[in-house]
Amino acid sequence: MAEHYYSKKPQAQSKPKSWSSTLRGELFHFETDTGVFSKSEVDFGSRVLIDTFVTPVIDGPVLDVGCGYGPIGLSIAKTETNRTIHMVDINERAVELSRKNAEGNGVQNVRIYESDGLTDVTETDFAAILTNPPIRAGKQTIFRFYIDAYAKLCVGGELWVVIQKKQGAPSTFDRLEEIFGQVEVVNKVRGYWIMKAEKVN
Repeated sequence: MAEHYYSKKPQAQSKPKSWSSTLRGELFHFETDTGVFSKSEVDFGSRVLIDTFVTPVIDGPVLDVGCGYGPIGLSIAKTETNRTIHMVDINERAVELSRKNAEGNGVQNVRIYESDGLTDVTETDFAAILTNPPIRAGKQTIFRFYIDAYAKLCVGGELWVVIQKKQGAPSTFDRLEEIFGQVEVVNKVRGYWIMKAEKVN
């Protein structure tokens, strides 16, 4: 299989670049690089997820699974300063970029670390978990994210997922319904579905 961004150690030669983007009303300056997802701009799916996400009223930390260089987790952390935002990725280069971008944008209420999905996430009782899942990693990997997310959420906690219809949104909906009992499509934009599943017990 050709290398892609769901790799622990990207082999692509580093070619850093930087640019700015406004997310949740805040201006961010991002440093990105080869070997990470959507290195030239905030991808459309992530942007729709960021714009659609509503923080649960219950207390607790938030987790961004597959954080890349950080747009989802950092944008939430910047506007939810009373919460700790965990940001994880299997990709070492992505994790380092997220740390740099957190520092560069003055975001301190984050914990950024390597994890293959949620494997190395020891915290529990998350109020919300968000993911723009790595489609090219395969359905088995993505469905494991959903199962592990259920275990890590507190009662009343929510899993938010963005995925394109043509890349498996209907099968994700069905799998989330199996795991959580119910799932809601809260937004559809240009083929992207934003799904929210609540852990009720």
